[in-house]
Amino acid sequence: MFQNCSALVLNADFQPLSYFPLSLFGWEDAIKAVVKGSHVVVAEYDEVARSPSIQMKLPSVIALRCYVRPPSRVAFTRFNVFLRDHFVCQYCSVSHRPSDLTFDHVLPRAAGGVTSWENIATACSPCNMRKDRRLEKPRRKPFEPTVHQLMAAQRLFPPNFLHETWRDFLYWDVELEK
Repeated sequence: MFQNCSALVLNADFQPLSYFPLSLFGWEDAIKAVVKGSHVVVAEYDEVARSPSIQMKLPSVIALRCYVRPPSRVAFTRFNVFLRDHFVCQYCSVSHRPSDLTFDHVLPRAAGGVTSWENIATACSPCNMRKDRRLEKPRRKPFEPTVHQLMAAQRLFPPNFLHETWRDFLYWDVELEK
């Protein structure tokens, strides 16, 4: 019925809680959050949800009433490594879909390498197989990104679906056209 009516969830400062994955609620959860009072409606769809006692337009953008402090450090996940490296193999410099990427230990585990931000680089499968256990320097030295660096990287890869009411909140800091 309302399958394509997800609501973008913003923090109290009107920035998305996350970009990857994009912070979204299904229409049911969005209505519950608004009725419960934890979120406010910022923008609405034209569609209306009805119950025996209430009717309301479906929220397309909602914001938390109370600010939630974002984490101070970025989670060390496979996807965040790919995002840090902009989905580009650090050995052949070719861009790939996330499903076609692996992560590589720059200093192989067999040689004492650890699984950490500073020793993991994005690699495509052919380069990872070719490198195997050899030492090969990636194009860019691996590093632990800050929250701001990862958020900047996230903005380069917009989600597949963007409702027009979301655009102002996802790209509020993009340079304006002249």
